[in-house]
Amino acid sequence: MSRPSPLPTALPVPARTLRSVDDLAAAGLLADRADFDAVAERYAVAVTPTLTGLIDPADPADPIARQFVPDARELDTRPEERVDPIGDEAHSPVPGIVHRYPDRVLLKLVGVCAVYCRFCFRREMVGPGAETSLSEEALEVALTYIAGHPEIWEVVVTGGDPLVVAPRRLADLMARLSAIPHVKIVRFHTRVPVAAPERVTPALVAALRAPGVTTFVAVHANHAREIADEARAAIGRLGDAGIALVSQSVLLAGVNDDAETLSELFRALVECRVKPYYLHHPDLAPGTAHFRLPIARGQELMRALRGRLSGLALPTYVLDIPGGYGKVPVGPDYLEAAPEGWRVTDYCGGVHAYETAA
Repeated sequence: MSRPSPLPTALPVPARTLRSVDDLAAAGLLADRADFDAVAERYAVAVTPTLTGLIDPADPADPIARQFVPDARELDTRPEERVDPIGDEAHSPVPGIVHRYPDRVLLKLVGVCAVYCRFCFRREMVGPGAETSLSEEALEVALTYIAGHPEIWEVVVTGGDPLVVAPRRLADLMARLSAIPHVKIVRFHTRVPVAAPERVTPALVAALRAPGVTTFVAVHANHAREIADEARAAIGRLGDAGIALVSQSVLLAGVNDDAETLSELFRALVECRVKPYYLHHPDLAPGTAHFRLPIARGQELMRALRGRLSGLALPTYVLDIPGGYGKVPVGPDYLEAAPEGWRVTDYCGGVHAYETAA
């Protein structure tokens, strides 16, 4: 398997997660403190020891630091940005549940994460100031809702990050979900395998499985450097247990907005038995304009990857329509109607006629 190149310089790995501007400054991650206190007061901060150790302090544009270290530009809120950019609230019939699509629901189990991404679309709703987890009463109401809707085939457990929850509680949740006859798939969305791989213990892995349901884990990673040896081992523990693995990534300016970086990321994931699932266009979350790039640029990158990267390693490029209208694919189009049938563009840019009587 290919591995990311070792860093020419590296920060000392701290003994604990960095959770304040003082912590970040002491670790050498802030050039100065201007505006950072205001950013940290508004949005949660956490950089795990694992991620701190991946940052190159000699690179002012380091793609790992850019994702997790606060930036004064987060205080710049644009008119088009929204507190709830993908419209979760509009589709929440009971606390903790988002029922946007007919056959699946989100179950927002917890409001905290191991690490806080600076581009998070739920950044106004997660963090130490948020309700840390669903109460037992609220969870019972959520599970009753799922049980009462036989069209629900899949439950997507999210938050926050559900894998920060104790294995005992996760095992209890899985047992309760597996007791609902129409629930067949349970999917966990998480950063933990790359941000805090030591948390992927045998007890946690066992807790994610239950008779009668198939478990998927969707690993969030945006740069190949995140798929370090410890992350590969943690992902391997999940795969070895028979848990199906997919990934979600966000297309981010200054992090992964070139074809080579995306190729390295997607290949690294496939080497770990993780199928790249979605490449998200950045959402209109407050204070994240510096991460966004035009959709046309994302289409150019997907076109550059097509044919040059195995189909196993190609995710679907998607946009979450603001307001709660769901995800749609926004990748490049290779097909154009023509009088004689169709014009088809190949991955090298050549255009070909495809004639059909139908």
